[in-house]
Amino acid sequence: MSSKEFDVNGTDYRIVLTDQVIGQINNLKNLYNAAYEDPESFEDVSAEISNVINEIAGNVEPEAEDSDLDGIIQEIIKAVDNKAAEIEKELEGKPEKTTKKSKSKK
Repeated sequence: MSSKEFDVNGTDYRIVLTDQVIGQINNLKNLYNAAYEDPESFEDVSAEISNVINEIAGNVEPEAEDSDLDGIIQEIIKAVDNKAAEIEKELEGKPEKTTKKSKSKK
């Protein structure tokens, strides 16, 4: 887990990027994509998008102002994307483990 601090409209906010928050952000991105790919479905997913945004905002300290929600969500999405890129980079840099083959004696 890591903590992210950011400024939105002059207010300093902080969030801990837990697995739950990361999952909520990924869910939100999927909902955004669904609404973008099928604009007619926007009405169906807009309530769910709103719920997920409010769940994410509930993890922010201090309590998020409604006027700051868009900026807060954008900052958290960036933080989650950056964290995912860091993890992927670390995984790419690690050499794969090789297994030793044992020779059987006849």
